[in-house]
Amino acid sequence: MNTTKRAPAPPFVASGPLVASGPLVANGPPAAPLAAFENVFKIYGKGDAEVRALDGVDLQIDQGEFVAVMGPSGSGKSTAMNILGCLDKPTAGRYLFKGVDVATLSADQLAMLRRHFLGFVFQGFNLLARTTALENLELPLIYQRIDKTKRRAMAMEALDVVGLLGREHHTPAELSGGQQQRVAIARAIVTKPSLLLADEPTGNLDSARSHEIMQLLAKLNRQKALTVVLVTHEEEIAAYAGRRIEFRDGRIVRETRSTRTLTARDSNESVQGA
Repeated sequence: MNTTKRAPAPPFVASGPLVASGPLVANGPPAAPLAAFENVFKIYGKGDAEVRALDGVDLQIDQGEFVAVMGPSGSGKSTAMNILGCLDKPTAGRYLFKGVDVATLSADQLAMLRRHFLGFVFQGFNLLARTTALENLELPLIYQRIDKTKRRAMAMEALDVVGLLGREHHTPAELSGGQQQRVAIARAIVTKPSLLLADEPTGNLDSARSHEIMQLLAKLNRQKALTVVLVTHEEEIAAYAGRRIEFRDGRIVRETRSTRTLTARDSNESVQGA
C-alpha cells in the first residue's frame, strides 16, 4: 500500500456570489472525470480484527453517467458511497472530485463541496415531519444564504420538475410514500448539484412507486445531464442505469455497460405483469 504523501491539489475556490447555479469551481484538469477513486482503501480495526471495507478500489464516474452500484451486504458499496459523498474518507489512496484531491480540502471547503456539488437521496426520505414540502426544499438554500424570494422560486421549480406542484403546502404525513420520495429528490436537486447519490431510494416503496421514482431519476439524468450514482440490490432497478458496478469483499468484481436501459414503457409492462 502506497502511503507516500502527495503535493496538495488546488482547492475549491469561490468564483462569485454563493448561489446554487455554480458558485464554486474546481481548479482540476479540464478533462478530469467528475469523481474518481485511485487505489482507495478503507480499513477498520487492526491485526486479526482488521476489516478491509474497500481493498484497493479504482473507480471513475464521468459527467452525465447513470451508474448502479450493486453487491451483497458488507461488499463495500455503502462505504464507497459514503466516500463519494464526502461523509467518510479513505484510509489510503485518493478520492478526486473534478480533479481535486478531496483530502487536501479544509473543513469549510468540504462543506462547500457537499453544499453546492452533491445531492443525497435516502431510502427513508429523511424529510422534516412538521414542515411542508416547500419548506423542506428551502432548507438547503437557506444554508447557501439565498434570499427568500429566490429560494421560494427555486423550490417551486424543483417541485415542478418532480411533478408535485399543488402539493407544496403538504407535510410529509399528508403525502404518499412515492410523493415523499419525490420531495426528497426535489430537495436533492434544488441546489443544482453535479452528482446525485441515491442510496436504495426505492427500498420503502412498492413496485409501481419504485418504477415511478426510477423513471424520474432517469429523466433527470437524460434531460438535465445530472450524474446519478445509485445503490440497489435489485436487478430490475439497476436496469435503468447505463453502467453497473458490482462490489464483493471490498473490491469491484464486475463492471458492465448497457446499450439499452429500462424505459417507462418497459417498467409499465413489468409492473402489469407482476
